[in-house]
Amino acid sequence: MSAAAAGLAPLLSHAGKKGFATNNTSTPLNLGIAGYTFSKSTIPQAIAMMQRVNIKTFSMKDVFLPLNSTKDKADEVVNTFKQAGINIYAVGVIYMKTQQEADQAFDYAKMVGVDMIVGSPNYELLPYVEKKVKDYNIRLAIHNHGPEDKSYPTPEDVYLHIKKLDKRMGLCLDIGHTQRDNIDPATAYLKYYDRIMDMHIKDVDVANKDGKDLELGRGIIDIPSLIKALYKKGYTGHCSFEHEKDPQDPLAGLAECVGYFKGVCNTINVNTHSTTISIN
Repeated sequence: MSAAAAGLAPLLSHAGKKGFATNNTSTPLNLGIAGYTFSKSTIPQAIAMMQRVNIKTFSMKDVFLPLNSTKDKADEVVNTFKQAGINIYAVGVIYMKTQQEADQAFDYAKMVGVDMIVGSPNYELLPYVEKKVKDYNIRLAIHNHGPEDKSYPTPEDVYLHIKKLDKRMGLCLDIGHTQRDNIDPATAYLKYYDRIMDMHIKDVDVANKDGKDLELGRGIIDIPSLIKALYKKGYTGHCSFEHEKDPQDPLAGLAECVGYFKGVCNTINVNTHSTTISIN
């Protein structure tokens, strides 16, 4: 009990200060949800869950809009989210193994109306994809997928392949897969921050290939350290929650992740400043 009281002390000591409220839901970071979280949900179900956790930006997975969709279908899906107050800021993860698949990915992103693809192109396609990035002015954030990924297991693998390419080609840092490679996500962010365009936020139980998804704060990732690193470098991309523990019923776990993340953000703000910052 003494330890718990000590942990609450910084919050309690600032609770009466101007600009801080215990029910504050804003953060200095842009929060979103990665579409894979809702891989087993319908669009109305996904929208309802986003509204429940009060997050209004979405990285759309093709489960909601197949890559070969028509423009009319794309407009219908985008407008459904828009009418619910949700902005689609990116699409993906999209895999690209051929030039035709790269063409399709960029046409798809243009049709949806986003300026970023979260993707995973084959190495030999990178010069062709760089040309597409320039032609379309659409960014590509390559996603690291952990120990099983033959192409981009770690953030370093992504960085080494894009560091000399157009600056609109960067990383989508998946902190769970990064930790599964036994790499501290905060350290990885600080090392590659200038090319990190997007982030997938989750927790894992162990730092190896067998690591499983958990609610934030229940696993081994040092979330406060990561958030401090993001503040330090002024991260302006999205922190998108990707909760995969129970795809059939993701709401409870997702809500816990969002609440924990916002709580850590606000606690760090309170302990650093006399008022909280609202940029969300």
